[in-house]
Amino acid sequence: MTLAHVRRLTTNLAEGLSGPGAPAAAQRLRRMLGARSVGLCDLNADLAWSGGSGDADAAAALIAEVLRTERNAAEGPVAAAPLIVDGALAGILLVDGPTPAKALKEAVRLIEHILDHGRLQDSAERAARSELRALRAEISPHFVYNALTVIASLVRSDPERSRELILDFADYARYSLARHGEYTTVADEFQAIETYLVLQRAVIGDRLRVQIRVTPDVLAVPLPYLVLQPLVENAIRHGIEAREGGGAINVHGEARDEDCVITIEDDGVGMDPAHAEAILAGKSTGSVGLSNVDRRLRTSYGSWYGLVVETERDAGTRVLVRVPLSQPGVLPS
Repeated sequence: MTLAHVRRLTTNLAEGLSGPGAPAAAQRLRRMLGARSVGLCDLNADLAWSGGSGDADAAAALIAEVLRTERNAAEGPVAAAPLIVDGALAGILLVDGPTPAKALKEAVRLIEHILDHGRLQDSAERAARSELRALRAEISPHFVYNALTVIASLVRSDPERSRELILDFADYARYSLARHGEYTTVADEFQAIETYLVLQRAVIGDRLRVQIRVTPDVLAVPLPYLVLQPLVENAIRHGIEAREGGGAINVHGEARDEDCVITIEDDGVGMDPAHAEAILAGKSTGSVGLSNVDRRLRTSYGSWYGLVVETERDAGTRVLVRVPLSQPGVLPS
């Protein structure tokens, strides 16, 4: 079994035995095994054949037996083997024609591995979507209320400014709450935080000073959706708003070697480093999405990536976001 065959078979079975790639997977397995025909059956007894179904009655009887016993079965030249994934029956492989037992066993193990990998990937994607929903739930309703209150107060006194803020709020809501793909770009995330900061300055006024800089070479870098805004919101809520007289937030994005590094820095009240460590570990509350964002970054890119928090009491907070400049298979949606 060559790596090319394995890679293509993995693609064919990306959506499981019931997916549209099942017939192509059966055809590829038939060529790999040198059999007359090969069938892949899901738990609904739906069968994808390559090479002709041969004795349909014999095949149906074998499927029924394997579904009942979860054991190998054979009738004449047709052999059926259960596909076990995570301790449970996931489907059946049928082979018509003389095939060495070792080759059949290797094919079963390969299919089980591919199906298990797909199951884990699907589970990870569901977990990521769940974490994104949880992050959206953390977005401050207090901020939304205050922003709408400010907009309402300007309707008569400054209708043009009120109209501009309404459009900004619509953009904020569309990006923060609407459904999106798994990845976006640095450019889109920076645009989203600029809109968010316009609304925050309308609420807080001159107490909030902002500087945003991003180098052009990282604008197209993909990163998980809704990464930067929670960090900026955290800086305002727990750094700037808690400081008498307000403060400044600096957001900077640049390329460093093979990575894109984004920093969100505030000169607010800061926190104890041990508390920041507990927040990142998910052992403490009181921060908008820090552990959530860190977890999603490390799940997407590995333990080298994620968040680094530098802080001290009364010395502000600096959060570094590190993602690779490029990663195979990771594209913005």
